Amino acid sequence: MNDLVVQLHDVRRSFVQGEIQIDVLRGVNLDIKPQEIVALLGPSGSGKSTLLQAVGLLEGGFEGSIKLCGEETSQMSASGHTRIRRELLGFVYQFHHLLPDFSALENVVMPQLIYGTEPNDADHRASTLLTSLGLGDRLEHKPSKLSGGEQQRVAVARALANAPKLVLADEPTGNLDEKTADIVLEEMMALVREEGSAALIATHNERLAAKMDRVVRLHDGILS
Repeated sequence: MNDLVVQLHDVRRSFVQGEIQIDVLRGVNLDIKPQEIVALLGPSGSGKSTLLQAVGLLEGGFEGSIKLCGEETSQMSASGHTRIRRELLGFVYQFHHLLPDFSALENVVMPQLIYGTEPNDADHRASTLLTSLGLGDRLEHKPSKLSGGEQQRVAVARALANAPKLVLADEPTGNLDEKTADIVLEEMMALVREEGSAALIATHNERLAAKMDRVVRLHDGILS
């Protein structure tokens, strides 16, 4: 039985600009265990977002093997990728991408209803997650009434709403001031651990990365 959440073998991605081929990923290998939190470090333009897109099955054009919870995804159909994203993955982006006309609670309830969770159970789950992130008194506030840090906390709760096996976070605190970024990232890691998910978190913050289970670095398309 395969007990790895992520298995990448010789993953490559190239882009063509004019007559020039740019090799962004040049044979990436990476395994992530259940409940392991991995920091992904690398300078801007190193391919961190491209790597997260590969693991998240968010676009095509990749070569190599991408296995998620033992399922080989490289030859899957688009509907197969959609199923994997829905059942196994949670996403946190640099921008929170909350639905502006819905409350914090509703933003976390929505993905659960799409998944098929009963409304009462979805409400309870959303309230529990948001309260654990310090937003128990902000459940009915719409995003425009929340601070940047509060909005990103809602995004974290939304990513964990369906109890994913893996959370993918792309510079999740990149738009926050340093103090708020530290707090939100610490809270995010604590909640991921509490929920029993694994995570791959792209960040520039070396100090917080050192608090994760493992640090991997992407440079010139190679992971080390």
